[in-house]
Amino acid sequence: IYNGIGAVAIGSAPGAALFFSVYEYLKEEINNNGDGDTNTNKFGLSPMWGHMIAASVGEAAACLVRVPTEVIKQNMQAAASIETAANSSNKPPTTLTLTETFRKILSQKSTVTNSTASRIFPPLQIFGGLYRGYGITLLREIPFAFIQFPIYEKMKSSWAVYQNIPQVNPVQAALCGSISGAIAAAATTPLDVIKTRIMIGVDGHGVPYSGAMDVARRTVAEEGSMALFKGVGPRVLWISLGGFVFFGAYEECRAVTMKTTTQWM
Repeated sequence: IYNGIGAVAIGSAPGAALFFSVYEYLKEEINNNGDGDTNTNKFGLSPMWGHMIAASVGEAAACLVRVPTEVIKQNMQAAASIETAANSSNKPPTTLTLTETFRKILSQKSTVTNSTASRIFPPLQIFGGLYRGYGITLLREIPFAFIQFPIYEKMKSSWAVYQNIPQVNPVQAALCGSISGAIAAAATTPLDVIKTRIMIGVDGHGVPYSGAMDVARRTVAEEGSMALFKGVGPRVLWISLGGFVFFGAYEECRAVTMKTTTQWM
């Protein structure tokens, strides 16, 4: 069950750092209207829109790191399933190491020629199949961010107002992140199922998928509509638990950094 953990460990920190660097910068740029009014941003809209736009752009940037990580992880896990079946039928195992999986995916140049990622940034074609599923990942992550971050920011501000304090502490922020993440995770599970199958590239019979609509059509036709919600329970659980740790650590680091910066100024 830990196949692919190496890829996740390598990609998690850079992806998170890239996301929050973009998110925090854009959030301040959009929502700071210069007159101290916190009810509208510089475009005269609710700050919620600033959070949504900043989170969406941050996700697009973070996916440049996250997608290759996910592709390698999914392929290593798929190879493990094949190995289990091979062992049960006395066939040679097919497990690949992280390096071997990376090389295999890198050689799959034809898989990204017409991909969303390569159309946006053609040089990505040299990375072979590492950016397979970039488009569908964005279609999952952007709605996820649209749902999670406005809820997260609203929960934090409302809780701070309720306590009559400037801002919540890191533990309270972690709880806000956990709840908002759970809601977003449940709502975007179908997109996650489609994304996962696109990244693997083929169905259980080895027949290649031709795109997101093909995955959705074949999944519903062969397994029923509820198949799009496969894994919703574990997904909500691990994202809510992970969100608690992730946002708690982030807010603690942010608070320490701001305090240190203030002392040096």
